[in-house]
Amino acid sequence: MQTELFSASKIFTENLFRIPDYQRGYSWTEKQLKDFWNDIDQLEEGKNHYTGVLTLEAVSLPLYQRWDDDLWIIESKRYAPYYVVDGQQRLTTIIILLQVILEKISEKEALNYSSKEEIRKKFIFESKDGGISRSYLFGYEKDNPSYEFLKTDIFLEQSDAHSTSEQTIYTHNLSYAKQFFTEHLSSLSSASLERVFTRVTQNLLFNIYTISEDIDVFVAFETMNNRGKPLSHLELLKNRLIFLSTKFRVDQVEKNKLRSVINESWKTAYHYLGKNKKRPLSDNRFLETHFFTYFGPQLLNKNDDEDDGLTLWKYKEDDYYKDYLLEEVFTSRRLTETQEGAPQSLSVDSLYEYAQNLKNCVHIYYNLFNPTETSYSDVEKMSLERLRRLGGERLSVVLVALYQLEQDGAVRARVLILLERFLFLHSISPYIRDLERIDIQELGVKLASGQITATDTENLIAKHLELAFHKVHFVSVFTGWIKGAGYYGWKGVKYFMFEYEQELLAQSRTKREKLIWEEFERENFEEDYKTVEHIYPQKVVDDCWKKPFAQYTVKERNVLKHSIGNLVPLSKQKNSSLHNKCFAAKKGDEINKVGYAYGCYSEIEVSRAKEWTPSEILTRGIRLLEFMERRWGFPLGTKQDKIKALGLQFVAKKEVQISQTN
Repeated sequence: MQTELFSASKIFTENLFRIPDYQRGYSWTEKQLKDFWNDIDQLEEGKNHYTGVLTLEAVSLPLYQRWDDDLWIIESKRYAPYYVVDGQQRLTTIIILLQVILEKISEKEALNYSSKEEIRKKFIFESKDGGISRSYLFGYEKDNPSYEFLKTDIFLEQSDAHSTSEQTIYTHNLSYAKQFFTEHLSSLSSASLERVFTRVTQNLLFNIYTISEDIDVFVAFETMNNRGKPLSHLELLKNRLIFLSTKFRVDQVEKNKLRSVINESWKTAYHYLGKNKKRPLSDNRFLETHFFTYFGPQLLNKNDDEDDGLTLWKYKEDDYYKDYLLEEVFTSRRLTETQEGAPQSLSVDSLYEYAQNLKNCVHIYYNLFNPTETSYSDVEKMSLERLRRLGGERLSVVLVALYQLEQDGAVRARVLILLERFLFLHSISPYIRDLERIDIQELGVKLASGQITATDTENLIAKHLELAFHKVHFVSVFTGWIKGAGYYGWKGVKYFMFEYEQELLAQSRTKREKLIWEEFERENFEEDYKTVEHIYPQKVVDDCWKKPFAQYTVKERNVLKHSIGNLVPLSKQKNSSLHNKCFAAKKGDEINKVGYAYGCYSEIEVSRAKEWTPSEILTRGIRLLEFMERRWGFPLGTKQDKIKALGLQFVAKKEVQISQTN
């Protein structure tokens, strides 16, 4: 490693940088960007900031000869071409910030006596003879989706490609970084902007380390990227497969083809995982799902030496599936030998088949969590949306297996409906005693392996639910909640309230949704905003609340506060002061249109009550439990059973006494 420290200005002097295909894309998000900005913003005048090591690999002649757009600058202007092995996140961030700075100044302005054109030629691109040919000084290899995106969306250059740039998680991150710096620079004066430019180009210092030819760059990449923001398992696996593709003793054309297929498969994976910007999918969760559908059938009946049981389930713990992939399956030693108990030796065909399977799987995976974009039946779309709201990622193995193997939409729909009931049941009573254990993930692996069919899966889940309905005493379960935080502490309360809102929506004439799940599911929009509100408030101040509840003990009032009948979802942000106001104020009127009467359908229903009393809480609680009974088929018993499940026998008793007195 060179001991001299280099600024960005020196680093970009007659050098050309490319992100190789085995590298992940741009992974920095808000946290890393804030840290980077703080390093610049808090840097004292005349001081430097050590930014870390920039690890490079010199690009050989056979490789850079394929870079048609860059040959002229390498051969004629003697620019040195490098792959960035480590440090690409920092280097990319610097380039994006410099581009935003360039967009802030006019063509006539200068920074540190350098014109806009000179700065652009130094850090962004050079033009051959001032013509249309561009050589971008920093970027990705051409088959990477980020290549076109960086050029068109970040550098604002025209595309030469026949299609628009492809979106992935990484391109979203590039876009966010540009937006982040645009916002932070928007209010800066010309002097402050120049100060930022100076710090970025002169005061952020790197060590430069160039990997020698005797070091395996793929191994170096894995080792180095254990620092900073860790590589995801999917990113590590891509690097490993590309590494293995170079080691086969086959024709170079075959090697190149395999490497291309691996790149295309991961390009597809990151396209789908990041396609929905509002709800990007976890790459680690996807890889785990693919692992169980692909390797699960092989591992299902593998005996464990210690307990003679199924070893498949140990792979669910602590991301052990990643160790299996990187330490047992895709290893260089398996290119020449077969381990006892492991799959057959690796071949070009086996890696090709695995990469293609992963590519096909991710499309299904995306559709399952974005069903409105599919051609699935309406019942399937609705059921998949419900499963997503309930945390259906836990069911991803059985869902992927179901959609890989079952073509009959009606059969799939029946399985989905049962899975939703299964998840909702377990949100109420996650540990069901004296009941035959059912592992949905195991069912998914068996389905993927062909041991059972989709119809078998349907029957097994239906049997589990039937047994639960016979053995689980729901009234007792609900009664147990009352000793704690009541229904307010139930993890499934938001989903239940949302489904009740959908019931009211179905009964309305407008059919206009007033409660959006993506907003409702979040813990907080901002301070003091709650998505589930107590109607009778937790903190009672005014006499308007004290009087109707005066005859009840402190313990009884607490039960009433957290009872399901006293909870309502909010369709929009409410002023925090509304929480403790009298019911008349909470309801709202023609002057105060922030109240329940102008909210979601559940709020409107509550606003129809003349006053809010223990009797209203009991009545609405019974109505909500009746809905639960209808919607999920739970046997909740008589009206008296429901009153007991609410823990409000004391209200029913006192209301009877009041009625008799009157």
